[in-house]
Amino acid sequence: MVAKYGLLFPGQGAQQVGMGADFADRNSAAAELFAEADQVLGMELAKLCFDGPLEQLTRTDIAQPAIYVCSLSALAAINQELGEDIVPGMCAGLSLGEYTALAAAGALSFADGLRLVHLRGTAMQSASELKPSSMSSVLGMERAQLEDLCAQVADNTGLICQVANLNSPGQVVVSGELAALDAFEPMALAAGARRVMRLNVGGAFHSEVMRPAAVELAAALDQTRFEPPTCPVWQNATATAESDPDILRANLIAQLCAPVMWEDSFRAMAAAAGDTPFIELAPGKVLSGLARKIARDAKIISVPSAESLEESLLELH
Repeated sequence: MVAKYGLLFPGQGAQQVGMGADFADRNSAAAELFAEADQVLGMELAKLCFDGPLEQLTRTDIAQPAIYVCSLSALAAINQELGEDIVPGMCAGLSLGEYTALAAAGALSFADGLRLVHLRGTAMQSASELKPSSMSSVLGMERAQLEDLCAQVADNTGLICQVANLNSPGQVVVSGELAALDAFEPMALAAGARRVMRLNVGGAFHSEVMRPAAVELAAALDQTRFEPPTCPVWQNATATAESDPDILRANLIAQLCAPVMWEDSFRAMAAAAGDTPFIELAPGKVLSGLARKIARDAKIISVPSAESLEESLLELH
């Protein structure tokens, strides 16, 4: 076994055409996971990851299982190249990445986690279609200010408007129905935000818009076998490390309608890790960028592609 590391897994938005293809070409372990995913879901998920089109890969119901498989294929490739498995000392993932973290920590089987993220993505897509909604990124404002603004907008419009992602200092995302965001954005700029940008996402994730999806997901989670993870998993809804399967389930349900507390989670993880490095798995390097803003002394080894694997392996030995 390789020395312990913290493992970090990306969330939706990290998808890109071609992701995972280089790992599958180079490593049989990665290729086998993509083949298993196609069989479990009964769709050509690997082809969508490798060849696109981007419009379909970006759909919530496709992007979530695609990123889940890509991340775990990267981990499988690392383990195969090393000739032994990395032992995670702690795991965490951003939004959907929390499911990947649970699979990496042994709380969920690969297949069960894949079924859950596919159902989650499908349910979130459906909830978004029930209430036209989106998300806006806000730079330069604190959580308390934004919560006050969201409350004002909700009171004035009667629509959903909530803080959704606490990504890093001064970088917060707000979710809401479209008319609520139309009202919120100029208010945030007038209140001192440096920048407010509407995101190209399928709906108001991590808000009450997702309540129907949370109900559907709760039923599926109740029927899914969870094992105690081999290491603590830091959960988005609470920014705390958990190992109890019942608590893990409850926090996964809460996560759909509650803010993703990534800043608090990673700051606490970095403090607990001490000198232990973190590995950020493909696709992308978003979490490394956030880490530099949250805990700049934390060491992050990014593995966004098979091309970067050789360099990463030198750091892992």
